Amino acid sequence: MALHLVTGGAGFIGSHLTERLLADGHDVRVLDDFSSGKEANLGFTPSAKGGRLETLRGDVSDMETARSAVAGVECVFHQAAIPSVPRSIGNPAATHRANATGTLNLLIAACDAKVDRFVYASSSSVYGDTPTLPKVETMTPAPLSPYAISKLSAEHYARVFHRIYGLPTIGLRYFNIFGPRQDPTSQYAAVVPRFITAIAAGRAPVVYGDGEQTRDFNYVGNAVEANLRAAVCQSSAFGMSFNIACGKRISLLELIDRINGIFGTRIAPVHEESRPGDVKHSLADIAAAEKHLQWRPATGLDEALRITADWFSRTTPRAER
Repeated sequence: MALHLVTGGAGFIGSHLTERLLADGHDVRVLDDFSSGKEANLGFTPSAKGGRLETLRGDVSDMETARSAVAGVECVFHQAAIPSVPRSIGNPAATHRANATGTLNLLIAACDAKVDRFVYASSSSVYGDTPTLPKVETMTPAPLSPYAISKLSAEHYARVFHRIYGLPTIGLRYFNIFGPRQDPTSQYAAVVPRFITAIAAGRAPVVYGDGEQTRDFNYVGNAVEANLRAAVCQSSAFGMSFNIACGKRISLLELIDRINGIFGTRIAPVHEESRPGDVKHSLADIAAAEKHLQWRPATGLDEALRITADWFSRTTPRAER
């Protein structure tokens, strides 16, 4: 089977993608600097037809590392990033270096190595806080944070590398991906693991703002499938970026209600001030991904929350009642 590269392969989404590729029989090279990725995320149980796993410790912002990573690779799945809006506001240079410069380095290396496909993670944050819903790929981007700018910059580079150099690139604009292995302890943690671990432990989840902000939450398994579809789709998708979401939105308060329902609790949130750079509402139009990638989300929100809550409940003890 082919050798594929997964950058950020020890991280949340990257480790799920790595696990799936290995299970499908592919050999996988993981490039990760382990600044946020964890070696424990790569401790998979081998399947009968599993491929071989190679781990390369390094930083995508280093060109020589990028060249070493793509050597002999058929497809690049570029997931590595500093994935936090608040962190990018605190340190915009580090975010740009990892997300924009790192992507540019990999594009150059992939082009020189003549890889067959370059699939990369973008973000719904490129849309900003425009009131129009749902977000459609043809809308003019209006990023609100250094993180969003870095992701949009990567998209522009990828499109140009396809147009000028003929590199087959496909961008996936993730909307609020969640699932097992997502880190709930970081100060920049996403809301689903924060809410689940808090409620499982009998604590009040923290909501920034009034909680009426809405998000289009999507299960990590759906995102993995989108990557796999992008790796084999028709050339009509090259140079484009696609929304990867469920096409439905709920408020953070409703999300808390659903998690309470899973655990049989009635824990109310505590509210803190809104954070700069956060968007108020988010909802994706996924028609383009359906058309060009032949992709639709297979796992809905309620099922995904139950799967995720079950995983976290095995590592987060519930409070005595």
